[in-house]
Amino acid sequence: MKQNFTVRQGALDGVEAFLNVAEHKSFRQASAALGVTPSAISQAIRTLEARIGAALFIRTTRSVGLTEAGERFLARAKPAFAELIAASEAARDLGQRPAGLLRLSAPRAVVPILLEPLIASFCAAYPEIEVEIAASPELVDLATEGFDAGIRLGQFIAPDMVAVRLTPPFPFAVVGSPDYLRRRKPPERIDDLREHACLRMRRADGSIAPWHFVDGNKAVEAVVTGPFIANDYPTLLGAAMQGLGLVQLPGPLVRAQVADGRLQTLLTRFAVTIPGVFLYHPGRRQVLPKLRAFIDHVKNPASPAVQSRPTDSAPRRRRR
Repeated sequence: MKQNFTVRQGALDGVEAFLNVAEHKSFRQASAALGVTPSAISQAIRTLEARIGAALFIRTTRSVGLTEAGERFLARAKPAFAELIAASEAARDLGQRPAGLLRLSAPRAVVPILLEPLIASFCAAYPEIEVEIAASPELVDLATEGFDAGIRLGQFIAPDMVAVRLTPPFPFAVVGSPDYLRRRKPPERIDDLREHACLRMRRADGSIAPWHFVDGNKAVEAVVTGPFIANDYPTLLGAAMQGLGLVQLPGPLVRAQVADGRLQTLLTRFAVTIPGVFLYHPGRRQVLPKLRAFIDHVKNPASPAVQSRPTDSAPRRRRR
């Protein structure tokens, strides 16, 4: 049978007073150590004894000693109270300076093009912070999974998150290798994709993502087919570079390959622009110094991640 538990109100009230009286064997000396009046100490001890249901001290006009109940209470309360003080100090330390473990959730695709140079400079600037990156295509629950922040494309971030821009908006580009395009006529219209091998993304929910375009002012969603499916962008990029088919990927991910001729962009006039990549977290009140240091580093004009992009934080958005 399930039991109902509640934390008794004031369960720790009087414990510090008790420990000081037990240490000094004097109510007056304990009151001086705690900076309160002797009567306040006496009242705290009486309240504690009433709550416990046993006398903790033997009091005479000349001395103060512990009862057997007091000895038992002291034996367990003293180390427990010391642990509580140590726990408070440890938590306070993380609340006052950039230190500890910073856990970030991010798609695997952003690690080499965005996070690697940023993390290197951040770790050099903040040696007391350990950085852990969990690369996953899934949108994780930051609180449940124990992450300080996440990094995702803007359109996938929940409205109740605070978002900090990491990149400017960029196009979703359709690309293919020269080898593939020697075998197939390059598509000129969206409908031409029906005649092509298209490499597709399987979402975390199990569905296959369609390709998105814009034709004038009209949004177009194309359901494509092809020989290969993966659940992350780097794998699809590798398959496209091997000539397996065409693929639609974030522009920054294919920028280097397009620049050196290993991939060619297609259907550029139909390319849809997405908001960009953002760092997101639950709220300003929950930001410890370690995360604040990372956010400031991201927004610093000297940071490797800042080149040629806006530095303003995105406005806080809430569900309506």
